[in-house]
Parts: sequence; structure tokens; C-alpha cells
Amino acid sequence: MDVSTTPVAERIARVLAGQRISANAGGAATHASAEIDRAWPDYLPDALAVLRTLREPDQAMAAAGDVAVWEAMVLVAIRAAKPKTVVL
Repeated sequence: MDVSTTPVAERIARVLAGQRISANAGGAATHASAEIDRAWPDYLPDALAVLRTLREPDQAMAAAGDVAVWEAMVLVAIRAAKPKTVVL
């Protein structure tokens, strides 16, 4: 199995941005990659909402694998996507 080098929250945010921007996915832009590169951070809250929903697998997902491992992986993705706090 391949492992992505891009954080999952960013990947979800890029998909959401592309869905709204790209003509290939219902948006208006025919050459949307630069616009998506600029816009995806705006979709990060939506991506985090998706990840929070995925914390609990449905019954079919639970039957296919280890629920505790799944939850741990999703929680790591959520924590990794939160902005870092800087104390001055």
C-alpha cells in the first residue's frame, strides 16, 4: 500500500476546494490548480469536520479491521492539522 507524503487533512481540504473551484468537479475554473493551491487552507475547517466524523467507523468498517487502530490514526490526523500555538 502506498503512503502519502501529504497530510490527510490537507488532501481532504484540497479535494473540497477543487470540488468547488474546478470545472471538472462542478466549479467554474478550467485551469484551477493554482487557485486550489491558494484556496485549500480555507477548507481546512471542513476537512477537520470530515475527520472528526470518521473517528468512529461504521459497522462494515469495524468488521473489516481494528477499530482502535482506526481511531488512533484519525486522531493523529486531527491533531496534526491543528495550528501550532506559539507563546511569546
